[in-house]
This record gives sequence, structure tokens and C-alpha cells, in this order.
Amino acid sequence: MTSATELDVLRVFCGPDGRYGNALGVVRDGTAVVGEVARQTLARRLGYSETVFVDDDERGAVDIYTPTTRLPFAGHPCVGTAWLLDLPELRVPAGVVEARQDGEFSWITARPEWAPGRTLRQYASALDVDTLVVPPPGEWIYAWAWQEEAAGRIRARAFPGRGDGIDEDEATGAAALLLTRELGRALNISQGAGSQILTAPNPDGSVEIGGRVVLESTTVA
Repeated sequence: MTSATELDVLRVFCGPDGRYGNALGVVRDGTAVVGEVARQTLARRLGYSETVFVDDDERGAVDIYTPTTRLPFAGHPCVGTAWLLDLPELRVPAGVVEARQDGEFSWITARPEWAPGRTLRQYASALDVDTLVVPPPGEWIYAWAWQEEAAGRIRARAFPGRGDGIDEDEATGAAALLLTRELGRALNISQGAGSQILTAPNPDGSVEIGGRVVLESTTVA
């Protein structure tokens, strides 16, 4: 990778006031970082929950990494990258992700079977979720509780359990996708310190995931 490679840093699934959201690194010229080893090394150094390498900004071909592994699909990277590139679809190893903009929200459509495995763990109340301590490394846990069941409002926190320095994800699209499939209804999820994720199931089994995206900075990786 050359020193001229630009990195866009976004926050995805921001709250109504534009704060919070999960940080995402996007290397627009992904061809400047050649090979999985080099990309994994950069993703580990940057330390975001995910880093995206754009291999073709016209076709929307992207490659997604956590600090420790390559992912066939991930929610907040696809929502953020589709917003950044203003494309109607992205191509990830799992398949084609449709994208659209609707006012302040950026939406993608994806299939739950694309999402990595998550343990969805329900708690009795939002307070129970709020007071959880970070568990030791192990399984990937999405802790959730109803805030207002009739309205589809949920309180959630996400614990990746990977031991890579990211003890808690501020906002997690793939886990929200799996929870939407399990509950079979549209959800309004408050996750982390103040992030918001909207979801809606489709008749064909796919799920829409939406949220606000903010460009935090453009720098050199």
C-alpha cells in the first residue's frame, strides 16, 4: 500500500442527534492493498470492528475484514459503504446486497443466512441489558430485551468475544438481521451507548436494515 491511500472513517447507525454509531474504515482504492494478508494486517492496525476495501467502485465490489478475520458479509460495513459510494447495490462474497437511500436513512437488503453465527440472548428488561458486564472471550453474544414490545422497540448490546480488543460493538447490522428473522417483525433497536438500527423483514425471507451514516474524517491509512 502506498502512503497516498485514503481512508474514509464513517459512523454507521448513528442516533437521531447524529452521535454514536459504529466506526467503519473504508479504503476506497482497495487495489492499493493487495492480498488477504496485507488487508488483514491493515484492518488489525486500524482496529475498527470492520474495515472495507473497495475493489470496484462502479460495480460495488467490496471486501470486509475485522481485526482478525475476513467476512463474507457484514451489516454496518454494507450500510456505510453503500451510502458513501451512493450505489444501488454492493457485491460481497456472500452475494449481491441491494441498497437505497430514504431521507436520512441508508438501507440495505440482505439474507439472514449470510450473517456469521451469533448467540441471541434475551433478557427480562432493558435495565438487565444496560447493567451487563463484558463477558470473557468466547461466543459472540447479542444481548437484547424488549423496551416496548407492541412498538417493536428493543434494547441491545453486542459482545463479539473475539479477544481482539473490541469488547463491545456499538452497532451491529448482522445481529439485528438475525434477530429480525427470529422475531419475524420490524424492529427499532437501540444499541450500545446511543445507536439506532431499523429493520424490516421481506416476504422472500430477506431483511432490510437501515440507519443514519456520518462521514467522520478522510485521512491517510
